[in-house]
Amino acid sequence: MRIYTALGDTGQTDLLGARVDKDDPRIDVLGAIDETTSAMGLGRAHSQLPGTDARLATAQRDLYKVMAELAFTPELLPDSYRFEADRVSWLEAEIEIVSTSVTLPREFVLAGETVAGAALDVARAVARRAERQAVALARTGGITNPEILRYLNRLSSLLFILARAEDLHQKREIALAREGSPRSTPAGP
Repeated sequence: MRIYTALGDTGQTDLLGARVDKDDPRIDVLGAIDETTSAMGLGRAHSQLPGTDARLATAQRDLYKVMAELAFTPELLPDSYRFEADRVSWLEAEIEIVSTSVTLPREFVLAGETVAGAALDVARAVARRAERQAVALARTGGITNPEILRYLNRLSSLLFILARAEDLHQKREIALAREGSPRSTPAGP
């Protein structure tokens, strides 16, 4: 079985309903969101705090829904593929839950305290780029669903707070190990 089609060799690709150039702004946004989900996957792979994996996996699935909506030309978009406001509400609720366990420093955060935190900071930066590209596409009428922009805006906040929670959790685990204390049940949201 071949995993390539060679249909893109001339610099074009398919949306659901049209053939477009690979540098089309919509394809650019889809690529940036795909990069975001991949970076989030790296964060999931390194996470140690209970709940981080499930939160990130749910957000990755949400991004697949966003990409599905954006992959259709507007006239062919089925109502069932429209990204809904309840996903933004879920994201906001998760941010609040995680925020209760983290005291943020007063100064700028220097990424790299832990591998998981650093991976999530990279995912946050990639998500911000995807958001900027989505805003540019929305300005030209390429995105008409405001929930997509709201979700992308909140996503970077979730990634930021999860990175801080991972940093805090892993630092606690290291401190316990240094003290020679038996490993306790991980605290966290």
